[in-house]
Parts: sequence; structure tokens; C-alpha cells
Amino acid sequence: MLRDKYQKEIDEILSRYPVRRSALLPLLNLAQREEGHVSEAAMKEIAAILKLTPPQVYETVTFYTMLNLKPVGKFHIQVCKSLMCALVGSDTLLGWLRAKLGIKPGETTRDRMFTLSTVECLAACGAGPMMQINDDYYENLTEEKMDRILTDLKRDGTSSLKSGPFMLPEPQNVTRDR
Repeated sequence: MLRDKYQKEIDEILSRYPVRRSALLPLLNLAQREEGHVSEAAMKEIAAILKLTPPQVYETVTFYTMLNLKPVGKFHIQVCKSLMCALVGSDTLLGWLRAKLGIKPGETTRDRMFTLSTVECLAACGAGPMMQINDDYYENLTEEKMDRILTDLKRDGTSSLKSGPFMLPEPQNVTRDR
């Protein structure tokens, strides 16, 4: 499956690592890019390529929230549930998303447009509540911002409200005494 279509890319990935096992995450990313998730067949194939056992590959897939064991929607919404985001309203925003999309965390809308997940810290503690949609961060969220984000994504496939990651605090010009 992967070897048939991506042998050249697999060889290039493997050439970067003196220890084959180190290529595990890049190969998992390749599999997910191909299928939209990491299937059992892909895990077995990657295990064979790297001379690992399938459980060794599976434990890595289940450790990282960026890897999905089942298909996700076109837009994978991951809401930060860390303490810092919870203190500034992530539970309220998660409730709003549940109501707006009609799904709970771990579910995908019928049109396969959105999947909703909760994750631990996304390392934007100064900009919560926040969420990641696919590879983009959205920070300092309000219900109004989230409504606009969802509308933009449905209409345009992107939103100008994406902020990073790590865009806050915003840079300031500093003058120093000499």
C-alpha cells in the first residue's frame, strides 16, 4: 500500500535516520496524509519497514493526538482542555461547538466536514481559550470568533482568524537606553 505508492519518499525518509526506528513519526505522518488516518494495515506495513512489532507502532499512534486511528472530517477541530484554557472558558466554547455542530468530542458531522476532539495543552497558554483546526491555531476565542471561523471554513476552506501557533503576545517595539 504505502510502499507501492511512496517507495521513493519512504527511502528518502529512511535515509535521514541512522536508526530506522527514528523514522516512525515521519512514516506515520505519510500514512495519515495518504488515508486521512493511520489504518491498521498502514501500522503493520510501517512495522515491517522499520522491523518493529505492530504493537510498538500502535503505542506510538495512540500516544500522539496528532495521529488519528479513524477517519476525521475535512476540518479536525481540537479544543484545548488544559487547566489554563479551562480557566478562561474552554468548556463554554466546547459546549457551544457541540450545539452548533450537533456532535460530541470524538464525533464527525454527517457531511464529514468537521470532527470535534478535546486535547491537552497545545502550548498557547497565554492565548486561551484556543483550538487547533488541522495545522492552524485559533487563539483568544469567543463564540463570535468561532462562529466566523466555522462560516469561513465552510465557505472558503480557510479563515483569516488563524493566529499561529505562538503569535501572542504580539511583538512590541522596545526602545533601550544606551
